Amino acid sequence: MAQYMGEIRGEIQRLTEELIERQELDGTWRFCFENGISIDACTIILFRTLNIDKEDLIRQLHDRILAAQEPEGCWRWYHDDKEGHLSATVEAYYALLYSGYSKPEDEPIQRAKRYILDRGGIGHAGSLLTKAILAATGQRDWPTSLSLIPIEILLLPESLPLNFYDFSGYSRVHLVPLLIMADRNFRARSKRTPDLSELFLDARSEEEDPLTLTPESREPLKLIQSALAHLVGTPQRIRHAAVNRAEQYMLDRIESDGTLYTYASCTVLMVFALLALGYEPQHPVIQRAVEGLSQMKFAVDRGGQGGTRYVTIQNSPSTVWDTALISYALQKAGVSPTHPAIQRAADYLRERQHHRPGDWQIHNPGIVPGGWGFSETNTFVPDVDDTTAALRALSAFHADDCEVLESWNRGLNWVWSMQNNDGGWPAFEKNTNKEMLTWLAIEGAKSAAIDPSEADLTGRTLEFLGNFAKLSVRQDWVARGADWLLSHQEEDGSWYGRWGICYIYGTWAALTGLMAVGMPADHPGIAKAADWLRRIQNPDGGWGESCRSDQLRRYVSLQASIPSQTAWALDALIAVHDQPTPEIERGVARLIAMLYEEDWPSTYPTGAGLPGYFYVHYHSYRYIWPLLPLSHYVNKYGDGTH
Repeated sequence: MAQYMGEIRGEIQRLTEELIERQELDGTWRFCFENGISIDACTIILFRTLNIDKEDLIRQLHDRILAAQEPEGCWRWYHDDKEGHLSATVEAYYALLYSGYSKPEDEPIQRAKRYILDRGGIGHAGSLLTKAILAATGQRDWPTSLSLIPIEILLLPESLPLNFYDFSGYSRVHLVPLLIMADRNFRARSKRTPDLSELFLDARSEEEDPLTLTPESREPLKLIQSALAHLVGTPQRIRHAAVNRAEQYMLDRIESDGTLYTYASCTVLMVFALLALGYEPQHPVIQRAVEGLSQMKFAVDRGGQGGTRYVTIQNSPSTVWDTALISYALQKAGVSPTHPAIQRAADYLRERQHHRPGDWQIHNPGIVPGGWGFSETNTFVPDVDDTTAALRALSAFHADDCEVLESWNRGLNWVWSMQNNDGGWPAFEKNTNKEMLTWLAIEGAKSAAIDPSEADLTGRTLEFLGNFAKLSVRQDWVARGADWLLSHQEEDGSWYGRWGICYIYGTWAALTGLMAVGMPADHPGIAKAADWLRRIQNPDGGWGESCRSDQLRRYVSLQASIPSQTAWALDALIAVHDQPTPEIERGVARLIAMLYEEDWPSTYPTGAGLPGYFYVHYHSYRYIWPLLPLSHYVNKYGDGTH
């Protein structure tokens, strides 16, 4: 089978050369973080509300949204979203009209209108972001669900059993501007604002947004109300202080590019909230935010469509993440650490290590900053996954370079310190896992309100600790991480992955992590997981999982093979088996074939943001994840086994 091994080596060489050629002069790799049309639509609506002179960008975003419409009139988050997505369609319809480049009588607009009406009208759009944009621009009342959380919660001390910082950082930065706008009953309409009233079929859904509070959802509300009773002062003074605290919360978390937390979604909400507080559209903070959003645009080539391009707004550009992963993958593929591309990437990554304090210190005090964030302008919102990714890329340098060693030690110490009390690892903040916050009757609360230990994060952290920090289950804290993983394995042998799609992603992370820290391949949990991966392999040799898994919380086959998911499954099986199995051989053959295919599976989103509402197609993943298992295959099995 030497010829087969030669083919694998050839693909490794081809991918390596292409990646090195695509590196920027500053050492980065800049691929698109594509996240549907929702952010594009919200940006158009915001810019038109502000009367911002960004005509070229608005037209480009309009054209991209229009091109993504399905024949049924809807917009989808992913290919097999058969019913279409009502919230995304409402946002697209609104933005296309508000842009001025589509007219109510246009055939695509009429198709979208019929789709919305057929599904009960705008009042049935479930996304909280959709509801907020509609309310902020005077199309509907503010959702009743937001009134459940009084803005005074920002004044509660962190010592109380339930306080504002018990919410995850992601939910906080979105919740604060929403609470400000709802408190002020803010709405910004102009003569240019489209009238969407005919698309509300149920007046009650527009005016009341009724909720049925369960006994569970009442529990956190009781705690919040009880805590608020201890605030001293008149209700009016307390409310005024809370609004001031909310305003300062946003201003203190604006990055150098003008964005809030480097997220486009909460930046859009922040600008509307500042308008609600009386800021003029020309205020420097708002203008900087507009420029920051504009800089998040990414021009993407349309493959096979005459060389044309489309422009999209990235919710959070993935430059640090992509650069770290690609540098690591190239080194695994045999590129020397002395190669200029690897050296440039290392210099860039070292410059992006965090030194500023951040909200993560509230639950993890006394630790020196040392993590990395996802985006280039991110300076105080580190996360565990990006930090271990950067450390993997720098691992070849820390033994011989004192400066890199200092960065390495700070990063490793930060990762270690972020371990939750239960033994697993979170994404952003330690021990932010009070389950009762997921009971709140707010859309997305179950997935976004807290930041608990997750199988993908714990597995990837263990993989780093084992393969790069040379730690094993002999260390107590590493053993606690492995124990957490094994205790959270699904009955069928898989693990749920929070930030990828989904069970394949979590199972890959868990298996590679457990193997890296010294768990035996014949451990029952590992054997069961490997057997699950074999059982779900597609007849063509690949693997593919639907985004519906994320919503249903059970594995759903896509009935098609996806490059990144095939790569994850292969990487896990290669980690477990000392010799290549028939499943691995078939998987490698299918993966190589997929590298040359340009069809919908090659662009299917495999990154997860918010179940049901936010999925990501990382344009870098068609390079990173295939390169790693192919390299691991060659490095582990070599020519001698064939």
